[in-house]
Amino acid sequence: MQTALIMQVLEVAEKAAIAAAVWNGRGDKVAADQAATTAMREAFNAIPFSGRIVIGEGERDEAPMLFIGEELGSGGDPIDIAVDPLEGTNLCAYNRANALTTIAIAPRGALLYAPDTYMWKLAAGAQAAKNGDLHIDNSPQQNVRAAAAALGKSVEDLNVCILLRDRHQELIAAVRACGARVSLIDDGDVFGAIATAVPGTGIDLYLGSGGAPEGVLAATGLKAIGGFFMGKLDFAIDPKGVEKRQRAEKTAEVDLDAALSMDTLVRSSDAAFIASGVTDGEMLAGVRIDPSGSVTTTSIIMNAADQTVRFVRNTRRSAQGIVRF
Repeated sequence: MQTALIMQVLEVAEKAAIAAAVWNGRGDKVAADQAATTAMREAFNAIPFSGRIVIGEGERDEAPMLFIGEELGSGGDPIDIAVDPLEGTNLCAYNRANALTTIAIAPRGALLYAPDTYMWKLAAGAQAAKNGDLHIDNSPQQNVRAAAAALGKSVEDLNVCILLRDRHQELIAAVRACGARVSLIDDGDVFGAIATAVPGTGIDLYLGSGGAPEGVLAATGLKAIGGFFMGKLDFAIDPKGVEKRQRAEKTAEVDLDAALSMDTLVRSSDAAFIASGVTDGEMLAGVRIDPSGSVTTTSIIMNAADQTVRFVRNTRRSAQGIVRF
């Protein structure tokens, strides 16, 4: 993936984050998501490429979608795009940690179209997965012990991130029963999965179910950073699962009941994941708006092609031409 294109996509993520940050703490997740989506669409359309949305906004957030199949850009190289304009709409609305704007890009046909249903996810950093013992079909206890052994930690020192949902009560109890620590997050499982491979977040393993599209986004980031991801679709816990499975069967590129590896979800080593912080979090700082009007964003670029991770801090001048670092 060309550096120039990645930097242009970074600007898309930054503009979406700035638009969403205006709504930090205002209690309106729909308005925040709409602002991020609108800003993202406008910025994408200014890029000289032929972008195609393969994963976009879901109906669950009740916001105008960047819909599946939507064409973006002013023409050029064909690129697949996966987006979550505001990962953690509630996090933004209530000014909680780790709201992000997230984008994945890859050559046309490289990103799996994931049905908008649930996916069980297992994510870890490269060291935790080095022994090859992690698998989505294992019990939580088996994966916890395997990760601890690979990291050279006691199980009691392992920190497992899980999305706080009623459906995860048994999972949480199982992880705690084998002695590991549990970090519960309200929303934002793209962050939860990728954080396993980012030093300093304190997260060793991610377990649980969440949106399948977000699984592809997380897999892109982990593929770039050298982490581990495996998923498995679950239509049974989706209230509209029967209908969604019937739709998915018509367009399925994979066995809908199989364990899905990272290379199945992201079928190219020329992929990149870009995220910008909206609110402060363990991985990225949120948008800073100086009283002068100067705006600072903090972002991360994970590029599978050159196997690099870049943290980028950009400051934009105010309307009066003032820059505050």
